[in-house]
Amino acid sequence: MFFVDTLEIEGLGNRSYLAGGPGGAVAVDPPRDIDQVIAAAARRGVRISYVAETHVHNDYVTGGLELARLTGAHYLVPAGADVSYRRVLVHDGDDFDVDPAAGLSLRAVATPGHTPHHTAYVLSEQGRDVAAFTGGSLLIGTVGRPDLVEPRLTERLARAQHASAHRLADQLADEVPVLPTHGFGSFCSAGQAGTDATTVGAERRRNDALVKDVDTFVADLLAGLDDIPAYYIHMGPVNSAGPATVDLTPPSLADPAELARRLAAGEWVVDLRARAAFAAGHLAGSFNFEGDGKLATYLAWLIPWGKPVTLLAESPAQLAAAQRELVRVGIDRPAAAATGDPVGWPRPGEQLRTFRRATFADLAKALTEDEPPLVLDVRRDGERTAGRIDGTLHIPLHQLHRRSGELPEGVLWIHCAGGTRAGIAASLLDAAGRQVVAVDDGFGAADEAGLPITTGAEGAAGA
Repeated sequence: MFFVDTLEIEGLGNRSYLAGGPGGAVAVDPPRDIDQVIAAAARRGVRISYVAETHVHNDYVTGGLELARLTGAHYLVPAGADVSYRRVLVHDGDDFDVDPAAGLSLRAVATPGHTPHHTAYVLSEQGRDVAAFTGGSLLIGTVGRPDLVEPRLTERLARAQHASAHRLADQLADEVPVLPTHGFGSFCSAGQAGTDATTVGAERRRNDALVKDVDTFVADLLAGLDDIPAYYIHMGPVNSAGPATVDLTPPSLADPAELARRLAAGEWVVDLRARAAFAAGHLAGSFNFEGDGKLATYLAWLIPWGKPVTLLAESPAQLAAAQRELVRVGIDRPAAAATGDPVGWPRPGEQLRTFRRATFADLAKALTEDEPPLVLDVRRDGERTAGRIDGTLHIPLHQLHRRSGELPEGVLWIHCAGGTRAGIAASLLDAAGRQVVAVDDGFGAADEAGLPITTGAEGAAGA
């Protein structure tokens, strides 16, 4: 009997899979921290005989090469991928015996679109298809975005996505589970992907690629594409060259004097604590990227690539979890760290900084005062088009660090859709010496508070 184990990579909005039978297993699109894949195989008591990549990833550093090296597994990589290491070249229609005694095999299906070389894999048991690992092709309700490779290829790849989705649907029965890598909050998704279990039959009824004609699908897909996280440009080359072995040993601990030196040198000192705790007291000049949020995505998106980063955590466990998140996107070794009570982080005589948190109801009240505050919206363009508070400034979070000089003087109330990004933005501006109030509230509460909301495109974005 076959099994499929799902490994959730929640911070990146991805999933990896371990599938097989008693005599062997395949790991599909493994994360860089491969110890969890090895542990999953150990729990099953199976040997990993194959490691399969659906494509050269643009959103995270793969663990495939290292996993294959450590386990002796065959490393399956689409033949069209430009990589510099030895692997098994995978062509459309190739079959691989995962567990011959159990009749389990893996079939490659060329599904270009997310990348030109993208390949899905179909697991079969005794000749019956039982699972489709679709990577960044057919997702839950949508497809992987086609604009990560080369702008001139975007429309061509969007049309290829449509054709690939239909190819999978034509080959597979309705009851076959669809198991994508992307789409659970990943920016590799071209639209808002679902998270629930799905099948080929369910996708036939709801997936845009399968219910729309190709021209409508392509036009809608291209119109809905949002900004690409800045760090993506570094992921493909790392994966093509072959990632280095992960080092998750704890970084050296920094005392207050060292923290001050690193801040003075312009390095990033990142506080991983919850945004409420950060607002209540933090090291001056530090930035707040919550360890329980989308740490890897937002930190990697905003930080100048290669800038040394020091991590501040409430506990060694929080520090270790953050290291694990960050190696997945190529931020390999913190320069230093500090843990425990933040009162011990400043130098003697220095005080922790604070700023206020508020709700949209508080904002509505403040806007009725004689000198209403400035309000900064740090959501992405598409979110703002769907609904915005009249009269607010707008700089998306991922542009704020380089555009903060555009903001007028005065107290800034900062909001996003739920509070996480507003907390990050508030910390960035607080570190620059601005007086801020972080609106820690869901955007739906803005309308309930009576704030004037407008929908539709603006004449111009920005501050």
